[in-house]
Amino acid sequence: MAAACPGPGHPALTSARLAEALRRPEGLRIVALGSSSTAGSGATDAAHAYPSLLEGRLRAALGPHVTVLNRGVGGEDADAMTGRIERDAIAERPDLVIWQVGANAAMRRMAPDAFARFVRQGVDMLRRAGIDVVLMDNQRAPRIDANPGNRRFDAVLDEIAATTPGVSLFSRGALMDGWTAAGVPRDALLVADGLHHNDRGYACLAEALADALLAGMPVRPVRGP
Repeated sequence: MAAACPGPGHPALTSARLAEALRRPEGLRIVALGSSSTAGSGATDAAHAYPSLLEGRLRAALGPHVTVLNRGVGGEDADAMTGRIERDAIAERPDLVIWQVGANAAMRRMAPDAFARFVRQGVDMLRRAGIDVVLMDNQRAPRIDANPGNRRFDAVLDEIAATTPGVSLFSRGALMDGWTAAGVPRDALLVADGLHHNDRGYACLAEALADALLAGMPVRPVRGP
């Protein structure tokens, strides 16, 4: 049996588009955009990557009409992801894009102002298409922590979310800090590469993200097919 996820969770995430989608027969459509943490590096297989687990949790709460598309590409950061937003996100016509970004920028020491420019460009594209956005910041991991100033990239995402309508922040860093305070060291949720989540880490990430999204929407009874 897998170990339980530590508390506390994450504050509610509110999306007007998701609330509207609950009233549509086709239900919710979410794109998970990101790098290797989205693709599922470190997981035993694709079914244990966070987008697949998130889809399962949302379907359990809301019924089968929930789709979460995994559009993670390992090694990418804001510049490359912004370049494929039209193809991999907007073209899928989602209600919400969860954009995990910043780890590679921190490790490659991208200039924070350039990082901010690319993220703002991508967010603007999504918002002009009428898509709500959740920005996901970096995990607490040795390979990220080894780079001085890595928290500046988290701060960029926080500032963009705080100042842009329709955009929220899912702080994976704060979530993991809470897990550590609850007695679960971060190494218990990472694989040996010192960067990526293991199956337990992805499961706990998906649980916290699903709970935060559900807490921010008017949950209806589970619907049939």
